[in-house]
Amino acid sequence: MVRSLWMPGRVATVKLLFIGDVVGSPGRRGLAAAMPGLKERFEPGLIVVNGENSAGGAGVTAKTAEEIFALGADAITLGNHSFRHRDAYEYLDETERIIRPANYRRGNPGHGSVVVAGDMRVAVVNLSGTVGLRAARSPFDESDLLIDRLEQESDAIVVDFHAEVTSEKVALGWYLDGRVAAVLGTHTHVPTADGRVLPGGTAFISDVGMTGSRASVLGVRTEQAIERMRTDMPVRFETATEDVWVMGAVVDINRSGLADSIEPFMIPSP
Repeated sequence: MVRSLWMPGRVATVKLLFIGDVVGSPGRRGLAAAMPGLKERFEPGLIVVNGENSAGGAGVTAKTAEEIFALGADAITLGNHSFRHRDAYEYLDETERIIRPANYRRGNPGHGSVVVAGDMRVAVVNLSGTVGLRAARSPFDESDLLIDRLEQESDAIVVDFHAEVTSEKVALGWYLDGRVAAVLGTHTHVPTADGRVLPGGTAFISDVGMTGSRASVLGVRTEQAIERMRTDMPVRFETATEDVWVMGAVVDINRSGLADSIEPFMIPSP
């Protein structure tokens, strides 16, 4: 179990608002429109946003990340498109609050975790799956190394697990149960119905979904995605713009560094 560093005078719990993959400018605009209502409804003490699709539907840039930070995000997590835009590499190195998967090569641009200090010190970790995705090291081994270090620096640990298959996500959730506050799945853009607090106190969901157009194929214009699948020919994808929804989860983290509850949500953008 994560060793609690909670001290008298600190707020006993913190509410995490976690936003699923923001897809392109429609997702960014939709999140901007929805964020005031989300803050009023949930009153979060910590906001984490997955922004790995925020630039044109694939990757992140300094501009798109700063837009998300301006909405109140305390940290931005990424995924398999972390390095899509070369001009963002320096930004990834310089900006501690934006993190790419920690189990990528250590010499790659960016950071794999960050400790956000507030009412509680919450470590946010980004990991990539290895089934169907490429990473330098096992997310299981990497999480062990990170927890050993971060439990000395933080009151709670939250993991964004950016992975392709539900079996790997569920396995990591059970593996980390009782050791982190939450394991929140991203990447597949479709919200799953398995959100719950595991027996050891870790909030888990296989995928929180995406922030983008539901009139799409995972954020891509439907006709383009269908043409690619139907013909097996190269097709230039464009981000869909209609019927934008914001998806994510809210986790109540207690003074022991574990979760009391998880509430997945999906709402249409105003």
